[in-house]
Order: sequence, then structure tokens, then C-alpha cells
Amino acid sequence: MSSPNELSPKSPQESAVETRHIVLPNDANHYGTAFGGAIMSWIDLIAAMSAQRHSGREAVTVSIDRINFITPIQIGDHVNLKAMVNYVGTTSMEVGVQVNRENPYTGEMVRATTAYLSFVALDENKKPAPVPPLKLETDLEKRRFAEGKMRIEMAKEFSAKIKANRKIL
Repeated sequence: MSSPNELSPKSPQESAVETRHIVLPNDANHYGTAFGGAIMSWIDLIAAMSAQRHSGREAVTVSIDRINFITPIQIGDHVNLKAMVNYVGTTSMEVGVQVNRENPYTGEMVRATTAYLSFVALDENKKPAPVPPLKLETDLEKRRFAEGKMRIEMAKEFSAKIKANRKIL
């Protein structure tokens, strides 16, 4: 099996995926806005596609590290989702997803939700597999990578603190 250093680097753009939905009544609550769960499902699907694209392998969700619901999405709104790998480790990837609501009549777009998810690539035996490194070219790609690295480090630190606290209590 090849090591991550032997895999050809890929740019974040090579993992980019974009899709669209329309919010229908069965996607919405009694307020007429999209269920958070429906949006989360769409986010997980597109993020998985991005992780698969980058790794060239099956990729499974490890965690939804952060999700921010910024503005509601109404029944009838179009929903545009964009996903891209921001950060990679040895076998894991952080994928960022941006969700915009679009007025179907005016074309006005407003950011509605952002999310960060972690995935691990799997080999044929369903074991973690190496992923290609990221080829960072733009300042934006470098910033996203650095921020992704910080989020992963903070999550590991938080997990260690929780485990230590459980030993105390």
C-alpha cells in the first residue's frame, strides 16, 4: 500500500461538488422553513461526495464538527450547496460546506448555513486508507487549510479533556 507521501497531491478544486435542491413542504416545519435535519442530510451527502472525489475511495462521515444555521430557508426557495476538502490528515479529511438560499424569481442569493465535517477514507477491507495531500495554491486555500488544521487540533484537545474529566469523576 502506498503512503500518503506517494499519493499525488490534489487541489481543493478537484474535490469541489455543487448541487441544488428546492425546499418542498415535506422538507419544512410548521413555520414554513426547512427542517434543520433536511439541510443536514443534504450537507452530509454533498460532503461525502467531495471526500470521495478527493480520496478516490469510499469515505465515511466521522463527525459533523460544526454547523451554523445563519438564516432560514423558506418553502419554495432554491438551495445551492457547495462542498470542498479544506484539510487532510493521513486518512482523514475535513470538508467545508456552504449552503445558500436563492430566491427563484430574483436570483438573490443569501448564505443560509455553513458546516464542517470530518471523513475517513476506507480501503477494500473497510480500514482507514491514506488520502492524497492537498496542493494549496491560493491564499484562500492556504487559509482554509490552516483553519481546518486548527479545528481538528481543537477537537482532539477537547476530546482529551473530556476523557481526562471522566477519569476524575
